[in-house]
Amino acid sequence: MEFRGSLAARVLATAGLMLAVVMQALDSTIANVALPHMQGSLSASPEQVTWVLTSYILASAVMTPLTGWLALKVGRKPLFLVSISTFVGASILCGMATSLPEMVLFRLLQGFAGAGMMPLSQAAIYELWPAAVIPRVMSVWSAAIMVGPILGPTVGGFITEHFSWRWVFYINVPVGGVALALVYLALPDNQAGKARPFDFLGFAALVLFSACLQLMLDRGPSQDWFDSREICIEAVLALCGLYLFGAQTLTAKHPFFPREVLRDRNFMACTTIIFCMMLLLYSTNAMLPSFMQNLLGYSAEQSGQVSMFRGLGAMFAFTLAPTLARVLGPRPTVCLGLAFTCLGLWQMAHFELSMTATNIKISGALQGLGLALMSNPLAVLSYVTINPALRTEAAVFSNVVRSLGASVGIASLQAALLVQSATAHDRLAAQITPSDPVIRWSAPGVFNAGGLEQLNAEVTRQGSMIAYDTVFAWMCVGSVVLVPLLIILRPARRSPATTVEAVDVPEG
Repeated sequence: MEFRGSLAARVLATAGLMLAVVMQALDSTIANVALPHMQGSLSASPEQVTWVLTSYILASAVMTPLTGWLALKVGRKPLFLVSISTFVGASILCGMATSLPEMVLFRLLQGFAGAGMMPLSQAAIYELWPAAVIPRVMSVWSAAIMVGPILGPTVGGFITEHFSWRWVFYINVPVGGVALALVYLALPDNQAGKARPFDFLGFAALVLFSACLQLMLDRGPSQDWFDSREICIEAVLALCGLYLFGAQTLTAKHPFFPREVLRDRNFMACTTIIFCMMLLLYSTNAMLPSFMQNLLGYSAEQSGQVSMFRGLGAMFAFTLAPTLARVLGPRPTVCLGLAFTCLGLWQMAHFELSMTATNIKISGALQGLGLALMSNPLAVLSYVTINPALRTEAAVFSNVVRSLGASVGIASLQAALLVQSATAHDRLAAQITPSDPVIRWSAPGVFNAGGLEQLNAEVTRQGSMIAYDTVFAWMCVGSVVLVPLLIILRPARRSPATTVEAVDVPEG
């Protein structure tokens, strides 16, 4: 017990917690670039193989809300150890899968196991370290969350190109093994058996809302959205689940999420900002690999290497964020991050098909820098006023909202890309006529059968580029809307006795 209370034990425990979070965060995106390779091995269509991603996200959405109650019931450390072990076992099974149903089943298991790692590690870190060093520790923890998904395509592209897509999953074995050992040896036990009465109706309503919304967002583009009966049913069920969850939270004696958490001003303000961040900004990480591979002709490894600069920008900013938040204050630091993010999105709104990779690298680095400068102060501000006994459940709620923002953002932007691509294609095609003297002179054979096919392919490519630029411009404008939300946060109270750095402490 003396070892587990020492500085060395806290460092090792924190390393184990963050290693597990990195592993889980990587797996949310590492399989993206490997999907075309999986498709052939698993005999799946392009639409079917996306369930490799959807099943993982869906399982996480269902399991994340339950994490807080389970942590109180069985203890945070036992639950974390079980989560790591099951995640590693499911990763091995994913690597051995020989058919799409097997892969989807094992990815579901992987999603169930990994869902609780992020909120559990977040709550544990707040208990491991004194308040004075929490901003610096949370800076490193936030880096693991942000850099993991960013580096996912890079790592996945390298592994897929040089080894096999199966090693995208097998790589979790050594990483998970080290994390398991560190958490087991160094993380202190916390008291179990403290769970409140379980709100079955609230949990069922939240699961219904999360699962149906996720299915609707993932299936919507391929099913023509609300022209499909399936999508309409999922939308109605999601709304019913949201209504039941809200009513149960407001009226139940023991709601699934304690009302005390939802009444905390700083926590709810930060959670709202994080939701908007994920909605508007995080989705670019999912859009860029397909943009580079489909329009610019990059390989999986090349797109991963270019995407790495976003992670480098984030890692650099995370080293500066605690100092900037202490010197400037949390809100100015978040504003500075928004400025860098807007600058990166503005540059992305001017992408073109003839550009070099330098443009993508610079815009990615700016976005990584901006997201990191926003994430660290918000991660600290979210929990500084929360009752320590409720931190796990608060972290769970925050992560549910975070995942919801990412899902809604990715689905919304993909839908916008489809609409804008079709609109741009029609507008460009209307300008091409056989009587145009420029076309007759520069490409006289373009209107025969083979030429028309090539022409349509190029018009489609140009229309897609216009659509990406349009969507990036929308995101740039939308990110500016986040600035007024910072007014919700109470101003910092500064005094010589203040021991918490880079933290807004509400008055009263």
